[in-house]
Amino acid sequence: MLRVAPRGYRALKASGGASHFLKGIDGSFTGPPVGGSYRRLWWQALKDLSTVLIDLGRAVSKKRLLLRGTEHQKWMLLTPEDRHMATATFGAGCFWGVEAAFRRIEGVTDAAVGYAGGRTDNPTYRDVCSHGTGHAEVVQVEYDPARVSYETLLEAFWEMHDPTQVNRQGPDVGDQYRSVIFFHTPEQEQKATQSKQGLETGHLLKRPIATLIQPAPTFWRAEEYHQRYLEKNSGAACSLGHAGGGR
Repeated sequence: MLRVAPRGYRALKASGGASHFLKGIDGSFTGPPVGGSYRRLWWQALKDLSTVLIDLGRAVSKKRLLLRGTEHQKWMLLTPEDRHMATATFGAGCFWGVEAAFRRIEGVTDAAVGYAGGRTDNPTYRDVCSHGTGHAEVVQVEYDPARVSYETLLEAFWEMHDPTQVNRQGPDVGDQYRSVIFFHTPEQEQKATQSKQGLETGHLLKRPIATLIQPAPTFWRAEEYHQRYLEKNSGAACSLGHAGGGR
């Protein structure tokens, strides 16, 4: 949905500095008003305009696919609910490898990397890596419950990383690499909790499990160059697979 809420521009206009912003449109731009507060408002206005243009581009692309796309492309535009799919969200360290691991599971119809569990909206990769947003790198998995169970996804989650490490996975250190399960339904919460308890009582790990189980917050899709990253960059590596450290 197109977001039309350019708070920076409104504030800039109210402050009397909007004329400088508008001059840039007719070719007579002279730069932002002098002064720190005006400069911040001017940059916020540009950021808001950029967001609106990006949303507009996405809306146009979606409309074009609906009119001219293949049946598969049109199917992918539907929500998971309309496709009778379920959603699961996991954080297990570097999301490149986590996404690739889930995509290999039969019954998983799609997966996307992104950010969740933080304090800010529309975070970028740089924002998350600054450790100031509180977001975790996560993978949102779309799956067909008729072909693969949530329990199977949980088993894969435990196996693909070391759930005993706190705010890190192997050489990747930071709160964005924390181990977390974001549940979307009470049933998922129950199954995730039982799965974690079973792993703890089975004494299969040498250290306590640090994995958090929390309600699913807003999922912020990561930049496109992060999607299917390992597929697009054959020489790339990921720290996924350090589960042995806690076993």
